[in-house]
Amino acid sequence: MNGAETLVSTLTDQDVDICFANPGTSEMHFLAALGGNPRMRSVLCLFEGVATGAADGWYRMKDKPASTLLHLGPGLANGLANIHNAKRASSGMVNIIGEHSTSHLKYDPPLTSDIEGLARPLSHWVRRAESAESIAWDTTQAVAKASEHPGQIATLILPGDSSWQQVSAAPVLPAPVAARRKAPSSERVEHVARVLRSGEPTLIILANKATRGGALEKAGRVAAATGARLGSQFFTARIERGAGFVPLLRIPYAVPQAMAFLKDFKHIITVETREPVAFFAYPDKPSLLKAEGTMVHELVEADEDSELAFDMLLQALGATGVSAIVQPRIRTEVPTGALNPTSIAHALAAAMPEQCILVDESLTTGRESIGLTLGAQPHDLINNMGGSIGYATPVATGAALACPDRRVFCMVGDGSAMYTIQSLWTQARENLNVTTIIFANNTYAILKAEYANMGAGTPGERALSMIDIDRPRIDWQAMAKSMGVPSVAVDSAEGFYRAIANSTREPGPCLIEVKL
Repeated sequence: MNGAETLVSTLTDQDVDICFANPGTSEMHFLAALGGNPRMRSVLCLFEGVATGAADGWYRMKDKPASTLLHLGPGLANGLANIHNAKRASSGMVNIIGEHSTSHLKYDPPLTSDIEGLARPLSHWVRRAESAESIAWDTTQAVAKASEHPGQIATLILPGDSSWQQVSAAPVLPAPVAARRKAPSSERVEHVARVLRSGEPTLIILANKATRGGALEKAGRVAAATGARLGSQFFTARIERGAGFVPLLRIPYAVPQAMAFLKDFKHIITVETREPVAFFAYPDKPSLLKAEGTMVHELVEADEDSELAFDMLLQALGATGVSAIVQPRIRTEVPTGALNPTSIAHALAAAMPEQCILVDESLTTGRESIGLTLGAQPHDLINNMGGSIGYATPVATGAALACPDRRVFCMVGDGSAMYTIQSLWTQARENLNVTTIIFANNTYAILKAEYANMGAGTPGERALSMIDIDRPRIDWQAMAKSMGVPSVAVDSAEGFYRAIANSTREPGPCLIEVKL
């Protein structure tokens, strides 16, 4: 067995059984090992940002890391934007980065780069496999790091000679350590209980693992017992929402609306997150969004167990018998007429099947639409935590591979979609159940709004030309066809509803162009 075969075998032994790959010459032995191990699913991605984004989507739905295969430093650089998004979403992943053989590096061939230097700012753990003999140990450590709570980014650099050399003896592995979440401080829980007993207006902001499962249900019980409100940041890694789930108020994105939303709360309690801050700095607006005098209290740190914290809090409040108030089903009539944020939301809410997954990167349209789908069938909502655009179509790809029996809806603006449109090809190749919804307004509309927010004056024709994408206009149906994905264009609310509903009746991917 050579080093590459040892690496793949160790990954699968550690339950990392999928690899999103964009291989190059130095990774051929690893590629052969992927193909020779039936326990590993290999998914070809035509751009490294699709591979890293898909690994993010996989983790968000499976709560276990995937691996990626990237080609040397430039391949890693191409994938870094979505590694950034994954890190901000606390997604675990194991990145395997090919490298020149050790003997070849001294000649400084063209693809030589400082891979460690590129990886370190966005990785929690970086190591170079110095020999075939160390690969099993290194891989086990990488998977253990990626599997921590919160999820971590582990980067293992694989020189060509470490990959092709034979392993002479059975690998020595570190002792397994079960991944555990830390218990929250009992003093912190008692302090928060006193805050909640005060009766003063309080917002509990949930994030990461607290927005789903037992933690969300128990947070709902705390809210029912105390009158506190439950909310989330505008962007959250994954929320279980819709009929039957505890509803969360979403703090608005825009600074004035967020400040208005928060102004009456005397206390903010954070759970696996920090206090709300503006996404950007603006000349005449604050960075911190809470009102003056509002106190912030941390209940659960990022590496702690939210469900256990709410169990402890219910005990402290004497409220273990209280039931949570859940979101009722709101049946939405099929809308007619023009497309606008409200009619788009109503069409989506009416057509979404139970247990679908909604990946949102509709930066302009979705800000108003998503809140109107709260009473739809139960579903998961995934947002872009890191703000680097081009995340949605890769994350939808990974989510569909993680949950093959669930329909994934990917809502994305036309500008954002162009960053990682290669995802469509992988969706077609793997026959994934993804409905990609392109909101085609032929401009970076979000930047027009930000131009005004920044107080940069009235944009002239030359400035506007830098944020319009209508010369030439992108032919989305031709784009989809070129990658093997069927498509339809719609220009009315009823047409949009029919297209969504039809997309759920046949397996495989499709694209809906929403002409705005």
